[in-house]
Amino acid sequence: MRVSVLDLFSIGVGPSSSHTVGPMRAARRFTAELAESGDLGRVHRVRGELFGSLGATGIGHGSDTAVIVGLAGHDPESVHPRIVAQTAADAAGSHRLCLAGAHEIGFDRARDIVLHRRRSLPGHPNGMRLTAFDADGETLTEREYYSVGGGFVVTPDELGAPALVSATLEPHPFTSGRELLEQCRGSGLSIAEVIHSNELVQHDPTALRERLLDIWSVMQECVDTGCRRTETMLPGDLNVRRRAPLLHARLREREAAPDQDPLSALEWVDLYALAVNEENASGGRVVTAPTNGAAGIIPAVLHYYMRFVPGADEEGVIVFLLTAGAIGMLFKRNASISGAEVGCQGEVGSACAMAAGGLCAVLGGTPEQVENAAEIGLEHNLGLICDPIGGLVQVPCIERNAVASVKAITAARLALAGDGAHRVSLDQAIATMREVGAAMKTKYKETSRGGLAVNAVEC
Repeated sequence: MRVSVLDLFSIGVGPSSSHTVGPMRAARRFTAELAESGDLGRVHRVRGELFGSLGATGIGHGSDTAVIVGLAGHDPESVHPRIVAQTAADAAGSHRLCLAGAHEIGFDRARDIVLHRRRSLPGHPNGMRLTAFDADGETLTEREYYSVGGGFVVTPDELGAPALVSATLEPHPFTSGRELLEQCRGSGLSIAEVIHSNELVQHDPTALRERLLDIWSVMQECVDTGCRRTETMLPGDLNVRRRAPLLHARLREREAAPDQDPLSALEWVDLYALAVNEENASGGRVVTAPTNGAAGIIPAVLHYYMRFVPGADEEGVIVFLLTAGAIGMLFKRNASISGAEVGCQGEVGSACAMAAGGLCAVLGGTPEQVENAAEIGLEHNLGLICDPIGGLVQVPCIERNAVASVKAITAARLALAGDGAHRVSLDQAIATMREVGAAMKTKYKETSRGGLAVNAVEC
């Protein structure tokens, strides 16, 4: 289907867009289909099965909880994080689940939520199957869904289906970085202006602006909440300490010092990324940008822009997000943003490229320089594996966002120092990422069966 900027920057809860947000959306979609068909009232039991990466790391990512909450009718964009935990606990404790908030059924978490750690569905590593049974144990409805990254959910029929909105309806269609630059040259528009014009096919201009600023507002709230947390540890068995609150306090103290560290701006960038990803790791409200696992990079670089770039304003935020969104569309169309499909290069790598391009644009970069910045941001994340310890989006994910945020700033500045001409194109880097992802062993693709996930655990 056609991807909008507003699809790439959706609001949800942590810790994972593909493993938490996606399963919640799929389960909610399943009950909506039952209601639409008139079968909801006949359901006696529902079974949810998680396959591939969802099954292998579902406990650490809260995928099982997400299915329960989605079946209860909650949407990841509007549900409060406290409701997520409470809904799952109530269902497990009472052995009852209210489907779509309207029809109560019996529920046994151990029986009705099944994680297949070594089985996969054919379409994508993140597969799930939902089955509704009647009182006689007969199947009423069975559906399969794939969570393909960034919270996007598709059925087997929708996987790889043509765009719902034809590109010919867009005034400036493109499918590659080369075509995007051609559209800019032919129209005299910036990348942000090209995307804005295309978005108006689907969105009212006022609503689009308000939605983009709302996304920025949620990013700010996420950073603020992450800096004010009083809990010292993140949830889970890894005993990972929260660092954002202490780092925030230290940086605030240093602001009054007469001799400022010339690299203090980078420490603020680290702080912003840590704050977001610690919120994500604890199930907080974040913006998928373009995924939850890489949710800290674009907010960190945007905060850098607003805090340290003279003349920064909300118009710049919109330009940043539209530009970053254009780059994200190329990843979504021509490769993947799913760690389970191509490794962390598809999450942190794509977010780094998007942030680099967005920053380059608001710093006055030409479309060619923006494309160069995005390529640099991706090139130096190629081959990055997805190896979360214990299936938790904590180690190495949180620090990885901070490092990639600084990389994005460096990439933008390197591109601005040139004229936009460079040896490797963004299209070539994206194609390389896709090929590397295909060659990467499954154990390095969000299964917690390789990398740090096995080499940095206590025996």
